[in-house]
Amino acid sequence: MEFYQYKAIDQGGRLHNGQVEAINIADLEMRLRKLSLDLVNYKEIKSPRQRTSRRGIPRRDLITICFHLEQTTKAGVPILESLSDLRDSTDNPRLREIISGVGESIEGGKTLSEAFKEYPGVFSNVFCNLIRAGEQTGEINVVFGKLIESLKWQDEQASQTKKLIMYPALVGSVVIGVIIFIMTYLVPELLKFVTTMGKELPAHTRLLVMTSDAFVNYWYIIFSVPILLVVMVVVMARANPGFRTQLDGLKLKLPIIGPIMKKIVLSRIAGYFAMMYASGITIIDCIRTAEDIAENRVVSAAMREVGQRVMDGGSLSKSFAAVGLFPPLVLRMIVVGENTGALEQSLENISYFYTRDVRESLERLQSMIGPAMTVGLGGIIGWVMFSVLGPIYDLISNIKF
Repeated sequence: MEFYQYKAIDQGGRLHNGQVEAINIADLEMRLRKLSLDLVNYKEIKSPRQRTSRRGIPRRDLITICFHLEQTTKAGVPILESLSDLRDSTDNPRLREIISGVGESIEGGKTLSEAFKEYPGVFSNVFCNLIRAGEQTGEINVVFGKLIESLKWQDEQASQTKKLIMYPALVGSVVIGVIIFIMTYLVPELLKFVTTMGKELPAHTRLLVMTSDAFVNYWYIIFSVPILLVVMVVVMARANPGFRTQLDGLKLKLPIIGPIMKKIVLSRIAGYFAMMYASGITIIDCIRTAEDIAENRVVSAAMREVGQRVMDGGSLSKSFAAVGLFPPLVLRMIVVGENTGALEQSLENISYFYTRDVRESLERLQSMIGPAMTVGLGGIIGWVMFSVLGPIYDLISNIKF
């Protein structure tokens, strides 16, 4: 149903403004006629629920919803009573508002999946499609159980991704801060004596002087250029889909981090694919959904090509192989799944393997970042000391006693 803002007049000729849900314009006119109103004009708008639902809720609250509904549906509790209990037991006012809205929609004749779709900022298309598949197969409690596992897995993936970004950023910020202090305060103080010796300075000392002068006199350029570059890249990525595709492809080719990001994407796709396929969703719909959850245009384009090849009559394994983006492990596991009729298990194995591989890769990367930053900072400090103390040592060694 759509939501309309209308102007109408009553039998006395008075003007009325309001908002109402209706299937179409004819339904809108019929609803107003029951109120003794004649439609003057209308405008289709987003419903208040959709406008207020763009702000999501924490993933842990979603897990709470799924766990509660899994247990109550398994016990045979009617869905409205289950939602009522969940609404009354939660301390989160935002969650209470959403659960109340879902219950009202179900009372209005909608299914649970349709009610969830009214909150796109909270419940994703994948979430709603899985609920719809559970409603159709009569195993909605099983679907809720799988959603719990998936949400917990997403929480772990988000934590790993944050570690991949936050730890290097934190350590790098500390190193950059130390370098700025060295170049803007320590080095100028040390060089005051060196530059008054009257001797020609070696090349590495002159380079240090130039670097320090750049930090002191052009610090605003040094800081503003990286920020402007980042802003420019973000703006271009949003405005130009082709540039965004190239940027996503570059992310997958970055040394060290690129392979980890690709494994995270493949793990996400395989996990969702297995869950949707096991819930009774067709392979084509699974592939289409995988396009959306990839969050990388290169991988999304590859999944779109896979879907087209499958619709043209190709097998799933050959379609994945023809794209040329997916590693041999993925292709081999899909072939085994097709041949044995256990595609769901094969995809789950892919997701498990890459999840574990990502975790181990992140642990190795984090163990390398600290020493690498320490070596880099030590090298800079060594350069400073050598450039400052070298000329002083040469001067002292030339003094004749």
